[in-house]
Amino acid sequence: MNFDFNYDMDTYVQFFKDKWLFLIVALVVLFIVVRIVKTVVKWLIVIAILAGVVLYSGYSLEEVKSLGTKVADDVKQQAITAMAGEAKDATFTSNSDGTFTVATKNLELTGTPGDHEVKVTYRGTPLGTWKIDSAIQTLIDQAKKNV
Repeated sequence: MNFDFNYDMDTYVQFFKDKWLFLIVALVVLFIVVRIVKTVVKWLIVIAILAGVVLYSGYSLEEVKSLGTKVADDVKQQAITAMAGEAKDATFTSNSDGTFTVATKNLELTGTPGDHEVKVTYRGTPLGTWKIDSAIQTLIDQAKKNV
């Protein structure tokens, strides 16, 4: 994965040199909050502190959002690559509830025949519901042939 925010390593080193006291204080406050507060409010405080550190470090909210998008896109691309590479070993199972499951070593698709969406799990992590595109349809068709 490549998290390029248009900064080089020297920028981060300089930031840590300049803001080390701020970062230490933020870290201590985080540990205190996590140790003392036992409710959901704890996680809201943790998120607020982390957001403050990120904003103070010079990242814009758009850059932080783009990081999440880049990670999600990278995982989706890995899943699509796995579909193509693992299609020959895919298995198709008709479930008793009327759904089907297509499984490979790293990927699992669950859907209902005639529906245009499947639930995708990659390496045990749910990736959500995806529309059936040509790559997914090819995997489903290959899994049916493998039976």
